[in-house]
Amino acid sequence: MIDLAGKTILVTGGSRGIGAAIVRAVAGAGATVVAHYRKSAAAARALQEELGAHRCHLIQADLAEADSAARIWADATAAAGPIDALVNNAGIFEAAPLDMDLEAWRAAWKRTLQVNLISPAELCRHAIRDFQGRGGGRIVNISSRAAFRGEVPEQMPYGASKGGLVALTKTIARGYAKDGVLAFGIAPGFVATDMVSDNVDADKIAGVRAEIPLGEMADVDEIGALTAFLCSDRARHLTGTTVDVNGASYVR
Repeated sequence: MIDLAGKTILVTGGSRGIGAAIVRAVAGAGATVVAHYRKSAAAARALQEELGAHRCHLIQADLAEADSAARIWADATAAAGPIDALVNNAGIFEAAPLDMDLEAWRAAWKRTLQVNLISPAELCRHAIRDFQGRGGGRIVNISSRAAFRGEVPEQMPYGASKGGLVALTKTIARGYAKDGVLAFGIAPGFVATDMVSDNVDADKIAGVRAEIPLGEMADVDEIGALTAFLCSDRARHLTGTTVDVNGASYVR
């Protein structure tokens, strides 16, 4: 049984999909959660009502804004006290085909890197500096199968950002284990979320399932449970590891 009682965990992109499953899983294990969201206010409030305002605090911010990470960390600690674990889950999936207007292509790269890599890195910076003064903490970065396999050409920014997140996780693990700061990655393949349904045509979903040996996309609750495990004290020597959750669709 995973016991996170007495822990406070910050989850970015916590209102829907994988993020909401993570919030439910860590709260179900006894943690107090700070759930960040960008625009899904109604979903965030519904999740808070489900879990209780004493257990789930909400923070709104757009990670595409350069100063958002600092504000999220400050608001999270003000709302719930010291943070024991950071889960960088928020991400965007924005196409940038090569035939796109150059300025628009550059803008898509900048937005994707800011949301998927730079803002998470800044949140990791805040977490590490805080954790060092309190005997340690946990960081879980939600990457992607694309970090290892690559992505389709029009999604080069996404693949590059997720590859960077894996390298960031490994570097933190190697550099700060001595301070009790442990870092883990999770690399999902296709997961049954709105992000997939919004970006994959319905007629292609069957093809997506066909390429997965298990014959189905991962369930968000599986990733939520894995995240809760990594935030606990039962996975210390997994630090630096990125766990694949892709139904054997990419084995490395």
